[in-house]
Amino acid sequence: MTLRLGDIAPNFQQASSEGTIDFYEFLEDGWAVLFSHPADFTPVCTTELGFTAKLKDEFNKRGVKAIALSVDDVDSHQRWIEDINETQNTTVNFPIIADKDRKVSELYGFIHPNASETLTVRSLVIIDPNRKVRLIITYPASTGRNFHEVLRVIDSLQLTDHHKVATPANWQQGEDVVIIPSLKDEEEIKQRFPKGYKAVKPYLRLTAQPE
Repeated sequence: MTLRLGDIAPNFQQASSEGTIDFYEFLEDGWAVLFSHPADFTPVCTTELGFTAKLKDEFNKRGVKAIALSVDDVDSHQRWIEDINETQNTTVNFPIIADKDRKVSELYGFIHPNASETLTVRSLVIIDPNRKVRLIITYPASTGRNFHEVLRVIDSLQLTDHHKVATPANWQQGEDVVIIPSLKDEEEIKQRFPKGYKAVKPYLRLTAQPE
């Protein structure tokens, strides 16, 4: 299966380090970050899982749950979690799906035959409260994920879902945003953006980030 932006994230029931997971029950009405790993006891992924655990407060502020996946079994996950906690000076506080049968990996398109016939690629998917896929990033095995970028994208998605704006290149929380081109009515613009805006071009209008 090829997962695309806007698709409904498929549901699944699978064993994990925190018991059997029904994904839709896990999601409830919030956001989620699902990210895959090719195997347990891999060095880059060990650092990623440790860093994710340290971001729990940041995820909580945004109403986001983290959930990881690896193709090994629960016993292996539990032993790996001990290593992660020890080496990364943290406590893993989210489930790791045990995908030994690769059911979830196949469902989400995490197996790329040209990379490996058996191991998942290192993909990350952001899923919104409507269970829609909003972001897909796939990394090579040699490059660790940038979780600050993941948080930045979540901030952008949550902001632009509630206001008629888009976020420009390298945008960070609190910086100016772009009024979407389809918004033309000046009265509506004044109501939505009482601080005014700067028209660099008719299609490029910058305004302060809405509250």
